[in-house]
Amino acid sequence: SESRTAILLEPFVHQVGGHMSMMKYDEHTVCKPLVSQELSFYESLPLAMRQFTPQYKGVVSVHLKKDNLGNPTLIASPSLQTESCGRLENAIGDSSVTIWHKCKWAASTGTGSEHALVKWSHTQLTKTFKDSCLGKMLLRTDLQYHTDSLLEDANRNQPERNSYNPWGLHCHRQHLNRMSSKHNENKLHQFLLLENVVSKYSYPCILDLKMGTRQHGDDASEEKKARHIKKCEQSTSASLGVRVCGMQVYQADTGHFLCKDKYYGRKLSPEGFRQTLRQFLCNGNHLRTDLLEPIILRLKALLSVIRKQSSYRFYSSSLLIIYDGQEHKENTAPLDNHLHFHKANSPAPHGTHHSRVDVRMIDFAHTTFKGSKCNHTTYDGPDHGYIFGLENLIKILQNISEGK
Repeated sequence: SESRTAILLEPFVHQVGGHMSMMKYDEHTVCKPLVSQELSFYESLPLAMRQFTPQYKGVVSVHLKKDNLGNPTLIASPSLQTESCGRLENAIGDSSVTIWHKCKWAASTGTGSEHALVKWSHTQLTKTFKDSCLGKMLLRTDLQYHTDSLLEDANRNQPERNSYNPWGLHCHRQHLNRMSSKHNENKLHQFLLLENVVSKYSYPCILDLKMGTRQHGDDASEEKKARHIKKCEQSTSASLGVRVCGMQVYQADTGHFLCKDKYYGRKLSPEGFRQTLRQFLCNGNHLRTDLLEPIILRLKALLSVIRKQSSYRFYSSSLLIIYDGQEHKENTAPLDNHLHFHKANSPAPHGTHHSRVDVRMIDFAHTTFKGSKCNHTTYDGPDHGYIFGLENLIKILQNISEGK
């Protein structure tokens, strides 16, 4: 029966950027459609980069299945190698995700439905849903968000506060629609299993930054290349080597996540980028100045690693900056401040002195390097566009830290 174990994939509610659908495989693992170039990167990952990337956990087969309401769901069939902690067989019948689909994307194929204002009410949530992980996540805050905040519309009045980020749901719905129109239910798709880098945070605040001055991969068509070049020229990618691709920040005063999408990020001026970085560190009550030093230290450590990676070009990859929106008591107690100061000035065991913040590189579908199986063009030296972006990011954070 081991081979028959079916794992129902839930949407990953903390996806703030990108266009590929990320799915939740289990509490500590996410998965995404496999791209051979990304697999090649993870399989030959330089040791020094491991602390800055999600842990690679293998490959899993996924197929589309209609639930008993006719809605498409994704089912993973783990092999023995990928099975993590022997999960129990999941029933697909009346599961929480079925209810989720019923409320969410049953009617998402019509063109006008993108404009629909979707509101959750507690009555729509059955007990099974409330007991699921996803249900618990949603019930932490007011259950509402607006799908219209995802439309690329210059005149739109974007709702400022969402209970959690709707971007991942938007990607997921689009992905399911694409899959169900293109493939039949029996087709197996390969997905990549990766560490869920936000699983240890109660209220993960995430900033997704597109790094570098160039976004198109070597494999891009002329049309795609021109499109990406234009996006870079018209955004902070050209001037700073970095642009906002998505963000969620927990607002302690309202109990909501404040969310921004890639369309917002593309329109920012360098000054607007600086303000957004400040906003990312603002919890609705005050600026989290305690996070600036650990983030800067982590970015400097990444910078020194990237400088040593000859031939690597991280085109279109993202950098995540993560912290917990729930402040821990020890940050405010004077005694613990003293201990904290002491700890900061003595060598900390690996990983502990950065535990409040995290910096991770993700999305390597267009990453190229010497020796890559999918490689056509080879480059010498490190990725200067990426380095330029990191240096500017560090400079801006240092200015915020100095109160400039």
